[in-house]
Amino acid sequence: MSDTLYERLGGEDGIKAVVDEFYDRVVADERVAYYFEDMDMQQQRAHQAQFISSVAGGPVEYTGDDMKTAHEGLGITLPEFKVIATHLGDALAEFDVDEDDRKAVLEAVASYQDDIVATAEAAD
Repeated sequence: MSDTLYERLGGEDGIKAVVDEFYDRVVADERVAYYFEDMDMQQQRAHQAQFISSVAGGPVEYTGDDMKTAHEGLGITLPEFKVIATHLGDALAEFDVDEDDRKAVLEAVASYQDDIVATAEAAD
């Protein structure tokens, strides 16, 4: 298969649709919604679409803060990270993204876990 993951996700439009579904799920989930209460969600959605496009091999370069800087001081726990990842997986499934491609996206996101999740020392 010569298509990139980016192309299989539907390119820019497909990824934007998945990101919209993803954030609709996240902000409706009281376990994690508070992280986004004072956030410009239009900008957040654009950054997330850019990030997923980039890690999926698209012609898009992510220009936001690196993951460690972007999440520093938020105190995101591993269970919260997993909740958010589950919402991403469910959003991908909503758009009938192939299971192998869902796994590829989730693995790409999981590779940033150490930069996103607060360490035990930071949470104290």
